[in-house]
Amino acid sequence: MSVIDSEWSLWGLFLSAFTSSTLLPGSSEAVLLLVAAKGYADKLLLLAVATAGNTLGGMSSWCLGRFIAWRFPARQLADKELRGVVRLRRWGSPALLMSWLPVIGDPLCLAAGWLRTHWLSSLLFIAAGKAGRYAALLLLT
Repeated sequence: MSVIDSEWSLWGLFLSAFTSSTLLPGSSEAVLLLVAAKGYADKLLLLAVATAGNTLGGMSSWCLGRFIAWRFPARQLADKELRGVVRLRRWGSPALLMSWLPVIGDPLCLAAGWLRTHWLSSLLFIAAGKAGRYAALLLLT
């Protein structure tokens, strides 16, 4: 194993985690487990890289939601409320702990931006949820 292999593996993990947390499809969990199995880096470093990439991807969805809110403000939403919006209105930023879930996690981040949740609390809850998922996976390996 060379330093170059290790570095490229970390960048690949970061990019996979980032794209997996946007509205684009991806499977960062498989990449994380592969890189961990190959022993390219310490598990704590892998956790940090995967969490950073996945959190930044979630925040990009949050930013997209904030951008959409300029054109379509949330107050215009009448009776037809989406599940993610209902959860966010009820629970606030802590609902973003569930942003790691497949299918609903990405739209949840988008809805948080659209509803103008505070960026710092959104960032912290998104990061906590995603770090928890990756930590659980790394503990199993």
